[in-house]
Amino acid sequence: MSPFNKVSFRKAMNHSLPLILIVIYLIDSIQSQRNPTISFISKDKVVNIGDNLELKCQAQDAESYPVSWTKLGNEQVFISKGQSIIIPSNRHQIVFDQKDSTYTLIINKIQEIDAGIYRCEITTAVNSKVWADAPVIVRIPPMIADNSTRSVITSVGDRVILKCYAFGYPNPLISWRRERHKLLPNRMAIYKGNDLVIDHVTKDDRGTYYCVADNGVGQGARRNIGVEVEFPPFVRAGRSLVKQALQYDADLHCHIEAFPSPSIQWVKDGQIINDNQHYQINTFVRTDEFIDTTLRVRRIEKKQFGRYLCQAYNKLGINQTTIELVESVNIVCPPACDSGYYASDSIRINLNVSLKFLIAINLIEILLLIHRTRLV
Repeated sequence: MSPFNKVSFRKAMNHSLPLILIVIYLIDSIQSQRNPTISFISKDKVVNIGDNLELKCQAQDAESYPVSWTKLGNEQVFISKGQSIIIPSNRHQIVFDQKDSTYTLIINKIQEIDAGIYRCEITTAVNSKVWADAPVIVRIPPMIADNSTRSVITSVGDRVILKCYAFGYPNPLISWRRERHKLLPNRMAIYKGNDLVIDHVTKDDRGTYYCVADNGVGQGARRNIGVEVEFPPFVRAGRSLVKQALQYDADLHCHIEAFPSPSIQWVKDGQIINDNQHYQINTFVRTDEFIDTTLRVRRIEKKQFGRYLCQAYNKLGINQTTIELVESVNIVCPPACDSGYYASDSIRINLNVSLKFLIAINLIEILLLIHRTRLV
């Protein structure tokens, strides 16, 4: 190198050295600055409704960058930015631990809507972000779905399917029971499954069925499903032979089982009996299906002895039973002796007793008077 070039180089280096040092410093500074990272995020969380939840996000080398929490979904919900809550809610809190640079999102009194994916995010540039996700699963107690069966009206011989569906998390299991621990139509006490099938319905299948949904959360859920079975009347006499003396009352009892409720009538010699001075009809409805009816024959006359029919009918058929009323030489109680219908007889008997008593007393007094007279 010529002396002239050496001098020129030295002059150039002397002028450029400050700039070179600045560039080297900037390069060292950039290389020494680490990219922000998320070193820890809470794992999958499973919580119950009403619980409190904490989600932790540890951000490294993020002092100069905003750290935020967002709930993902069809519509993202921005919850926090830095140490500030931006969602309008009094259930959410953000706690920052400067010692380990952890941002803790607290959600109080968890609700069903809180389930989802929560994202902790560090924004390093306009289009550059670092994030980590924390799934939250909310355990939901079971609820019976509206499309489950509520009640059924069917007829003897039909086929019925009772349906029960429920939602919740985890998915509820469905089981069936009957009221008062009755056996199900399949001769089991409990059946598991959404559909309970009753083939060839009988009247004994009527009653209340319980659909029970359980998933281990809360007390479970239950729906009462009423099954009403329509059937023709079954008619049974209290006593098929009733005895009573002339001029005394007699009660004829009849028990009826039917659904829907039947029409009831008493018949004698082909004539329908109505309430009058000779007959009184009382009907007692015990349930929708059980009815008792009583025909009182008042002060029986000869022509009232004979065969009586208790008839019941509904849209599914008619049935009847026969009760024979026959004459007895003895008074049959009840009803002859329990209602005071024969007060005149009682008065007559009491008067006769009183008269005999007075006569006896008078006779004693006369005998005593005769005895005293003889002594004098």
